[in-house]
Amino acid sequence: MRRASISRQTAETRITVEIDLDGTGTYDNRTGVGFFDHMLDQLARHSLIDMTIRAEGDYHIDDHHTVEDTGIALGQALAQALGDKRGIRRYGECHLPMDDAQVRCALDLSGRPFLVWNVTLPTQKIGTFDTELVREFFQAFSTHGGITLHVDQLHGLNSHHIAEAAFKAVARALRQAVEPDPRKGDAIPSTKGTL
Repeated sequence: MRRASISRQTAETRITVEIDLDGTGTYDNRTGVGFFDHMLDQLARHSLIDMTIRAEGDYHIDDHHTVEDTGIALGQALAQALGDKRGIRRYGECHLPMDDAQVRCALDLSGRPFLVWNVTLPTQKIGTFDTELVREFFQAFSTHGGITLHVDQLHGLNSHHIAEAAFKAVARALRQAVEPDPRKGDAIPSTKGTL
């Protein structure tokens, strides 16, 4: 049962996350931040990870805490659902085009969090959403999920397309990495014997 449920409550946000790594990509995400919900829906759909997220935050300040804390909780849920990571492929990668944008993602579910972010969003806003929060989400997700995550923008002119390509590229790479390895389904994918 590769499922997890996380609740996180602070003075700034209240977040609940439920995921199923062996799902079909169904989603029901309501964070109160419209564009972010759209991105989380893409993350679920293209990773085939079932995802239900509820968030309430201090929107009167801005969306920062809500987006960041959702990344924290989602990363924690991923780590919990993976358990000891026995039998997974561990690595994933994707080159994803979306109209003018192309984003490359490579990731390792290593337990060693590290984010390399070579993405430039040309506008400060997508609708009312602060574009700098895309990186903040992935920083929190990689840190609390124990993911070595590299995201590189190869092309792109439109901020919406670049951001969406990033979420979809991470999703497709994540799909590969969490999949059971049919050749080594009983083994930890490391010569160390642990991840």
